[in-house]
Amino acid sequence: MNSHVQNNDKPIRTRFAPSPTGFLHIGGARTALFNWLFARHHGGTFYLRIEDTDRARSTQAAIDAILEGLTWLGLDWDGDVVSQFERAPRHVEVVDELLAAGKAFKCYCTTEEVQVLRDQAFAEGRALRSPWRDRPASEAPAGTPFVVRFRAPDSDVVLDDAVQGTVRWAAKEFDDLILLRSDGSPTYNLAVVVDDHDMGITHIVRGDDHLVNGGRQSQIYDALGWDRPVFAHVPLIHGQDGKKLSKRHGALGAEAYRDMGYLPEGLRNYLLRLGWAHGDQEIFSDEEAIAAFTLDGLNKAPARMDLDKLNHINGHHMARAADVRLVELVMPFLDVLEDRIADTQITRERLLAAMPVLKTRAATLEELARQSYFLLRPRPFRLEGKAAKPLDDEARQRLYRLFTRLSDLDGWTDEALAAELKNFAEAEEVGFGKVGQPLRAALTGGAPAPDLSLVMAFLGRGEALDRIKDQMMADA
Repeated sequence: MNSHVQNNDKPIRTRFAPSPTGFLHIGGARTALFNWLFARHHGGTFYLRIEDTDRARSTQAAIDAILEGLTWLGLDWDGDVVSQFERAPRHVEVVDELLAAGKAFKCYCTTEEVQVLRDQAFAEGRALRSPWRDRPASEAPAGTPFVVRFRAPDSDVVLDDAVQGTVRWAAKEFDDLILLRSDGSPTYNLAVVVDDHDMGITHIVRGDDHLVNGGRQSQIYDALGWDRPVFAHVPLIHGQDGKKLSKRHGALGAEAYRDMGYLPEGLRNYLLRLGWAHGDQEIFSDEEAIAAFTLDGLNKAPARMDLDKLNHINGHHMARAADVRLVELVMPFLDVLEDRIADTQITRERLLAAMPVLKTRAATLEELARQSYFLLRPRPFRLEGKAAKPLDDEARQRLYRLFTRLSDLDGWTDEALAAELKNFAEAEEVGFGKVGQPLRAALTGGAPAPDLSLVMAFLGRGEALDRIKDQMMADA
C-alpha cells in the first residue's frame, strides 16, 4: 500500500469544502470528484462542508447552486452538509487553547501600525512579527480592540505533499497569522484546521493554489499537537493556450455543461482525466474509476481544458446510455430545432425506435436533438434552395413509381426496405444516387439522417409514404 493511502491507519475520510460565492466551478467539480473517488476507492467517507464564514459574500443561492451541481454530477456526500459558520464557537475554543499554551497572543496594533511593521519586515527580508508577541496584555491601552495572532515558529516549514513532493518554506515567509479578527470571527486557515481535525479528515485533495495554506495549516496542526492529514495539492486546470482557465476556455459552472447537453457521467469521466492517469485508459465507468483511483495517478503538471476531448469522451457515454433515459433527457433540447416539437407519445416512440442508431451519431444531447430533427419535423415541409435541388420533374416521376412499389411492400423493416431500394434502382437502370438523393430530400428535407432504409423504418410506413407524397405533389 502506498504511503499516501493511510494516515496512522485511520479510516479514510475526505471532504469537499467550497466557498458559497457562486456556482460549482469546473475546477471545484474536479476537486470534489477526486475526493469522492478516493473515499469510495477505500470504502471511506466523503463529506461536504460549506465554508461560509465570509458572511458578506456567502449566499443561499450559491449554496443551492453547489448542491445542485454536485447532485447532477452524481457526487453523493455522506451525512449532513456542514456549515463552517455554525462552528464558530468551536473555532474560538481552540484559539483559547492556543492562547493558554502560549502558541497565540493578543495583538493590539492598529491597521496603520501593522502596515508600517509589514513594510519594515519586507525591507529587512523577514516575516512580520508583532511587538505584542512578548508584551503583556496589561500594557495594552484600555478599551483597545485586538486580534489574536498565531505565534509563528522561527523555523522552516516542511510539507510532504502527495503530489508536489517535499515542499519547504523559510520561516521568513510566514507572518504571525491572524486567527481571530477584532470582531471575534475566526479566519480561514484556523477554521479549516479545526473543522478538518474534528471531522476526522485524513486526506485533503485540492488545487495547488492552496499549497501555501497547506504550509500555514501545518504549523497550526503542529502547535495543537494534532496529526496532520495527507495533503495532495493538484495543479490547476489551464486553457488550451496554457494560461489560467477563464470563461473563454470553458471555466463555467457544472450546470452550464448540463445545459449544453453533456451527460454527468461524461463530464465525470472527462474531469477524471484532467490531471489524473491510469495507463492509457481514457474511457471509464464509475466502477472502473473507483477501482483504479489512487493519489499516485495525480499529475504534477497542469491539465489543459479541451472541449474536443470532452465531446469525444461524452460521445462514448452517449453511446452507452440507456435509450429510454436518452429520450427523456433529449426532450428539453428539442427547442433548438427550427420547428416546435410537441412532447407527444408519437414523438417519444419515434425517438425510442431510432435511439440505438441516433445516440452513436451525437456527442451531446443538443447534437442528439439535431440528429433527431428528420424524425420529428412536422409535415408538410417546404423544400427550398439546396434541399430542393434533387427534386426536379424527372426525380418526382421516379418518386411516384417508388411510392407505388413501397406502398405494396409486405415487410416494413430496414432489411426489406434496403433490398427494395436496391431493386428499384436496378429496375430504373440508374445509379443509386438518382433514387437516394430525391428520396432523402423528400424524407428528411436535408436534415442529418442515417441510411435511407433506417430513416423509413424509424418513420414508419404511414409517415414515410406521406412525406414522399407531399413532395410528389408539391408543384402539382
